[in-house]
Amino acid sequence: MGILSGNPKDEPLHYGEISQVWAFSTAAKGAISAYQAFRSHAGDKDLIKLIDDVIEQSRTEVKESDTLLNDNGIAPAPAMPERPQANLEDIPVGARFTDPEIIAAIARDTAMGLVACSQIIGSSIREDVGLLFSKYHGQKAMIGAKALRLSKEKGWLIPPPLQVKRPEHVTV
Repeated sequence: MGILSGNPKDEPLHYGEISQVWAFSTAAKGAISAYQAFRSHAGDKDLIKLIDDVIEQSRTEVKESDTLLNDNGIAPAPAMPERPQANLEDIPVGARFTDPEIIAAIARDTAMGLVACSQIIGSSIREDVGLLFSKYHGQKAMIGAKALRLSKEKGWLIPPPLQVKRPEHVTV
């Protein structure tokens, strides 16, 4: 039996796995803080529900990533303090994030999270790490689909140039 055979949890993490999991956890902690602030700015009930889903997903990612790091003797970055809930009406209009800005941030962050998960999956040599981030990838894909659907329903989506005139298919 080699050093990398047997139970994956008994195998050492390589430096890339350590760095990527640590950075992922740190980013998820930042997402919790940012989305707690966005929650105070959001006016649409469906958007608030999506923000709550993003926060809950980020909390799961932090808990599981930090457990992985701690179990391997790596200290994770500290969590940011919880943000208090603010009243939307108490935030001056010019200082508020709008619902379309918030949904765009969710879409951007979800896309970056998908890429981060894919990089971790691709560079992992421990099966448990690859599977953990495969799970996160699937969950982020679902959040991305919800965000896209919500953007379309609410008229918040700003599409790139669309192909209006499509070529005709020639059958032979």
